Amino acid sequence: MSQPSASSRPAGEAIPHTFDATDFVKVRGTTDGQQVFLVWQGEIYGMLPAERKRHLFSIVGMSVARCLPHAEKGWDFISRELTFYLDPTTQEILHQWHNPWTQEPVTVMHVANNPVQGHFSGQFPAKITGDQTTFQFDLFPQYPNPLAEDPALAPYSPQSIYQAAELFKLVVPTADLLGPEQSTVSHLTLAWDRIGPWLPWMNMGKHPGQMIYSATGQKVNGFTDLPKLLQEQINQRVPVYRNAPATKMQQTDMTSWSYFKQHFQNYLAGDTFPIKQVDEGKD
Repeated sequence: MSQPSASSRPAGEAIPHTFDATDFVKVRGTTDGQQVFLVWQGEIYGMLPAERKRHLFSIVGMSVARCLPHAEKGWDFISRELTFYLDPTTQEILHQWHNPWTQEPVTVMHVANNPVQGHFSGQFPAKITGDQTTFQFDLFPQYPNPLAEDPALAPYSPQSIYQAAELFKLVVPTADLLGPEQSTVSHLTLAWDRIGPWLPWMNMGKHPGQMIYSATGQKVNGFTDLPKLLQEQINQRVPVYRNAPATKMQQTDMTSWSYFKQHFQNYLAGDTFPIKQVDEGKD
């Protein structure tokens, strides 16, 4: 691959460039099949028409992922991810939350998505500024709401279509992408913003409004570099999240909506989330 030329461009000007899938694997994983941890922290706000925003939660989360070459083309991306909702004042994990709009207590269902998978192939546009490269992904998922057709679940998420916006920016050292001896980037910073519907466990029903997420994160060297809260929760409740799956899993991706459907009875019972998952032999 030819290296981008700065020519006579000003030092702060972004240079458009296209990287191939193997280069991007260095960003989101490694080319040697080892697992990579990302961590993120941020805030969630609630907005209703004509009302001031409410600071609902802080969040802390992680992903453990690996990339494996596909037998025919490109790379398979295989991961698990967790996110915990925290009290924005105390920064403690929330297991019960007082809904300020309905004035009802609800069980908090933390994010436990296992698996989250994808496939990398083709070209990945980016912008090079100085010695840094930024990959920007503006995603707008839209698909039938898996809860809307079930009479027991629809009151918690009645919209027929799930619709959101997910805005990602991944910044990495350009030299790590261009160096053939590099199996992964030495450093990665992440910006993540999201606009989405009320979470089913909030029991907002047909209340208008939306949730705004604002988070940043980075790549860390391993499990012991995760925030203590994440290490403790993984060790105590979901040790399967210490490792990415070793091979591609033959099941559909987990989302907060499908997780709510799967564990609805646990939610009604007021159980503590994430539900314990100790069997690592199901991959």
